[in-house]
Parts: sequence; C-alpha cells; structure tokens
Amino acid sequence: MTLFDLSLKNIRRNMKSYSLYIGSTVFSILIYFTFATLKYSEDIGGMAETSKQIKAVMSASTFVLMIFVAVFILYSNSFFMKKRKREVALYSLLGVRKKSIGFLLFFENMVIGLLSLVIGVVLGFLLSRVLLTILLKLMGLDIVAGFAFSMNALMNTSIVFIIIFLFTSLMGYRIIYQFKLIDLFHAEKKGEEVPKARVLTAIAGVSALAAAYYIALEDILESRVWDTLGLATPILIIALTVIGSYLLFHSVLVYVLSFLKGNPRWAWRGLHMMTTSQLLYRIRGNAKTLTIITVLSATTITAGGAVFGVYYNAEKSVQEHSPYTFMWEGQKQDINASIIESEVSFNSKTVRIALGSYEMEYAVIDEKTFEKLAKNIAWSDVQELRQQDEVFVIDAFYDERWSEKLDVVTINGADYPVAAFYDKALFNVGTLGGTALVVPSKLYDEIDSEEKLIQGVQVSDYKKQVALSDKLASATEDFSSATADYKGAIESSGALLFVGSFLGLVFLVATGSIIFFKMMTEAEEDKAKYAILHKIGVSNKDMKGTIRGQVGVIFAVPLLLGLIHGGVALAAASHLIMMDIFVPVIIWMMAYTMIYAIYYFVTVLSFIKIIRREYLEG
Repeated sequence: MTLFDLSLKNIRRNMKSYSLYIGSTVFSILIYFTFATLKYSEDIGGMAETSKQIKAVMSASTFVLMIFVAVFILYSNSFFMKKRKREVALYSLLGVRKKSIGFLLFFENMVIGLLSLVIGVVLGFLLSRVLLTILLKLMGLDIVAGFAFSMNALMNTSIVFIIIFLFTSLMGYRIIYQFKLIDLFHAEKKGEEVPKARVLTAIAGVSALAAAYYIALEDILESRVWDTLGLATPILIIALTVIGSYLLFHSVLVYVLSFLKGNPRWAWRGLHMMTTSQLLYRIRGNAKTLTIITVLSATTITAGGAVFGVYYNAEKSVQEHSPYTFMWEGQKQDINASIIESEVSFNSKTVRIALGSYEMEYAVIDEKTFEKLAKNIAWSDVQELRQQDEVFVIDAFYDERWSEKLDVVTINGADYPVAAFYDKALFNVGTLGGTALVVPSKLYDEIDSEEKLIQGVQVSDYKKQVALSDKLASATEDFSSATADYKGAIESSGALLFVGSFLGLVFLVATGSIIFFKMMTEAEEDKAKYAILHKIGVSNKDMKGTIRGQVGVIFAVPLLLGLIHGGVALAAASHLIMMDIFVPVIIWMMAYTMIYAIYYFVTVLSFIKIIRREYLEG
C-alpha cells in the first residue's frame, strides 16, 4: 500500500470528522467561483456603467474572500492537526520515517483540498445562473440570466485555492519535525490552568468597550477625539473593541463563572458545577476563539445591516429628493395621458443670498406656486404668508449638525424675516436644486432674474418607466427623473447587498465551523469524563443538559456581544448618514441569529453523539 493509498483510506475513515470542514470550504469556493464568474460574465459585460460597477465590487469581494478563506482554512487545519498528533505519533513509533509521515499528511490535505475545489467549482457552475438571477433581481434589472462556463473564473479560482491548499499541506508536512514523540502522544491531554480573576484586567476590559462605544456614538463635529485623530478614530474604536472583547472573555467571564461556581444554590443543581469547571478550565483558549467569533459576527452584522439598510431605504431616499417622477425646464412633452397621475407647470427665478463670507443660489417661487406644489405632493404642514415682508425657506439637504438655518434673507437690498423653514424637497433637486425661497407675489415680480418655465409630472408605476425617462432626458433641459434615480440606487445597493449577503454567509459558515471544531475537540477530550458519569448513574437528561449549557455559552456569549457591537456601529452609521435603518437591521440580525442557532443545534447533537458512543462502547 502506497502513502497515497493510505492517505485516501484515512480520509474515508475520517470523513465524518472532515465533513463540516469540507462543507465550509466547498461553500467558500462556491461563492468565490460565483463572484469570479460574475466578474467575467457576458450578461453583465453588456450593461455599460453597471458592468464597471459590478466588476469593481466583485474584484474587491473576491480579494476579501480569498484572505478570509485562507485564514479560515489555516485555523481549521490547526484543530485537525491537534486531533491527528496521536495518530502521527503511532506511525512514528511503528518505525515510519518522518519524511514519509510528512508526505502522508501532505497528500491528505491536498486530496481534501482538491476534492473541495472540484465540488465547489461544479456547484458554483450549476448555481451560477441562480445566483446571477438573484443579483439581477436585487438590482431591478429585467434581464434573463445566461448559463455559461467561464474559463477565466475557473483559472482564477483554481490558482488561488491550490496555493492555499499547498501552503496548508506544507504546514502538515512540517508538523512531524516540530514536536517530540512524547509531545505528540500527549497533545490532546495538554490542558490549561484554571485562570485567576484579575480586577485590573476586568476593569480594563469593561473600560475599553465603554470607551469604544462612547467614541462611536459621539457627534463627529463636537467630538474632541474625532477632531484630534481624524480618520484614525475608526481604527482606535476597532482596536478598543477587540481588546475589550478579549479582556471581557478573559477576566469578566472568569468573574461570572467563579461567582456561579461559588454559589451553592446554583452550583449543586444538576451538573452545573461540572459545566462551570469545564468552561473555567479552558477559559484562556476559549477567550481567543470567542474574541475571533465576536469580531467576525460584529463585522458581518455591521456590514450586512448597513448595506441592507441602504437597499431597504432606496425608494424612500429617491422620493425624498425627487417628489415628482419627471421634472424639466421648458415646454410640455408628449406623454401618454393614461399613465399621468398629476402634472404641474410653474415659473421660477433664481437669486443669490449672502451667507457670511460666501453666497448661495436659491430658486424662487411665489406663494401661489408654493401652495399648488405643496398640495400636489400632499404636504400636510403648509403655512400661508401672513405678511408681505415674510418669506419661507426650503432646504432639502438641511442637517442641523453643519447646515446654517436662516432667520433673515436679504433680497434687493431689503431684509425679510423667515416665517417658516422646511427641510424637505418641494420639487426635484436635480432640476431646481435643494434650496428655495417662497416669497410674496409682489416681491417675486420685482426680482430681476431670468424666469424659467418648469414642468413636473407624476406617473403611475414610475419604477418601470425607464424608456419614457430616457426619451424625456434626450428631449429636455435640466431634466430629473425619479425613475432613473431609483434605477441607479437599486442597481448599486442591490449589487452591494448581493455581495454583502453572500460574504456574510461565508463568514457565518466559517464562524459556526470554528466553534464546531473547537467543541468537537473538547468533546473528544471530555468523553472519558462523561463515561465515568454514566457509570456512576448520572442520567442522560443531566448529561445532555450540561452539554447544552457548555456549548450554549460558547455560542451565545460571542453572538450577544457581536450583536451589541454591531448595534452600536449601526446606530453610529444611522446617525451619520441621517437614515432610519432600525427595521432592516432587526431583520438582518434575526436572520443571522437563526442561521447561527442551526450551528448550535448541530454542534450539540454531534457533541452528544461522541459522548454516547464512548460510554456505549465502554
């Protein structure tokens, strides 16, 4: 039997252990191959500006995915190598040369990697049309996805992952030279000392997180930290969050577990004492894993929630700045009357208003035009000019953090107090801008400025009027279109949502896999203890309860902290971009938690299966 044959036999024998690792790797390859396929897709290549946008997004995404998958595969391999050290020691004890053992491990890793690559590419090819259809649907494009194989995508994917698998295989080859025989035999038995709770470390962890949250939620314009550090502030926030998370798991969690262990009412109920002791015993190793899981969860939740929030609010954002479907300067155009819901014609002038050291241009309309436009778009808070020396100000881009709110405006050398201020668009900002003045009819007539004739039209089913929008754009001046704005917004945010969702899924799969590998390693180490508990009469119900509790802490704590991190980051982002993303963020978090929970149940069932096999065989 050759070394290659032996490696194939080992893989078949350990297929159950490798199944989740292979599944996670296959999923990562599938997504990578899909992104590469989309980058070279002819369907997307024919969409001009959209093509450039998608290719740029896909190129950046494949790079991020490549780095992450490489780290994930290296991390996963470290678990398998620890599990295989005893087996490697047996080969060495039987007289097999280190070079041959190294080649055996090398072959195994390469076979698993190439198997995953083949499966991932085949599934990627079969699912590429489905995923492309999803992308086009999210982007609102009415295009039928093709079914074509991309040789460029295949070459790109193969080169990247073969290099990754070669590197991890060489690591497996070298492991036999890094340890003594006695170390390999006792690799799985090396535990950790029960950590002592340190007050200063616990305080430092809580303080780091509190500082990170405080800086993130501060108003950028008033924050001394942002003013001092500038663009380096986000790096400081991330660093404080990571350090605080690690110290929280390393010390604060120790305090909580130590308190529970010292509480007789809790500790002596069922197997709580054992669960607490197990977690305390491995807390240092778990602290690193939990920190990684927390950071990955927070990153996925923040990025995905932000992108989904923008996509969710795309239509609302368009309507806020383009209340009319179409608006242009000039005469009426020929539009099918059956689709017109309302239309309006009005005149407008332009004035420049001094604002300190600079001037700003404002569109000017009279009070009758204001009433007509406001009624047409169903404004509910419309006021009337009570005096002839008053004006209204409209600023669709007003933000109290950095915008100046006018109290008085000077027109033709005279000052006019501002009787009302509106921070929303009365007409399409693409045609007349976002700032306007409403003045009495007499003052409007006295303004010496060229008068423009403006047309505004609202049509039914405006999202599907792309052809009409293109026709009007070529025939008019200063044309603005809610249809075109929505199309551009949904295409860009749809592409980002597609990438963010599938990258998030890869991160989530890797996150769940890391915890699964960690818990399966601990299950192998603890199975003898559970076998003893079974022999002394501990019920299956109690043993399952302690397993669910032990696995539950490892899953729930980083998830909860990740949700908090992500929530704070998204709250800061929402405040910065002045967009309400509460609903989409909750939806995103719930979806993430549900998929995460599936991994929890799979891990618990696998843990119980290992324990049951041990005491049943014993």
